[in-house]
Amino acid sequence: MQIDVRELTTYDISDDGKSVVLNLVDAAGEPTSLRFLTPDLGNLSLTLPNLIETALRRQYADTSLRYAFPMGSWSIEEASDPATLIVTLRTKDGFGVSFSMGRANARQLSQSLFEAFAKASAIAITH
Repeated sequence: MQIDVRELTTYDISDDGKSVVLNLVDAAGEPTSLRFLTPDLGNLSLTLPNLIETALRRQYADTSLRYAFPMGSWSIEEASDPATLIVTLRTKDGFGVSFSMGRANARQLSQSLFEAFAKASAIAITH
């Protein structure tokens, strides 16, 4: 069955975080809804990141949780604005997201990655 969506209206997240309901209006103007179990939201996470993050946090009562995809590759390109870079992160299957980033933020990210790597290396050496 195919539903042609005219408009997304609201959403509901179960109290236990195990499911999400998207309320919408179909092409005929009728209200309907779609219910997803939390694991199925991974397919929608780049278009609906807040829903899955909120559901996982409710389900496990842990505000530090994030839904993370394993990174397959990344690239950095010059943007048309010389002060900006385009950083693209891709999964192993090619699903990618691009971010525009000012050079100052790029330097901060570089430093943060370096510090995280150095910290992890120091921990590995001491164990």
